[in-house]
Amino acid sequence: MARYPDFPTIFPDDVKKGVDYIYRRFQRWGAALTNELDTRDILVDATPSTNIYAVVTVTSIKSPDKGDIAYSVSSGKFKGYVSTAGTQAWQDLN
Repeated sequence: MARYPDFPTIFPDDVKKGVDYIYRRFQRWGAALTNELDTRDILVDATPSTNIYAVVTVTSIKSPDKGDIAYSVSSGKFKGYVSTAGTQAWQDLN
């Protein structure tokens, strides 16, 4: 789980240090936030899908995600959704 950095609090003494000091504090905060969000995105993308459908035909699933599993009643088979650069299709699972 991402731990988002706290938004910098600006104190009167900080104003005396100048705009550059305040700018650097916000810049560090922005970099820390970006890092946490990138880390979260990597974890989410690496998490396998857990959607399992029971349908008459897999074509009735409008927006499948890579790794989804469906049981096709019409064919009596389990199918897995494969999504790569060259292939986006339901394939029979053994």
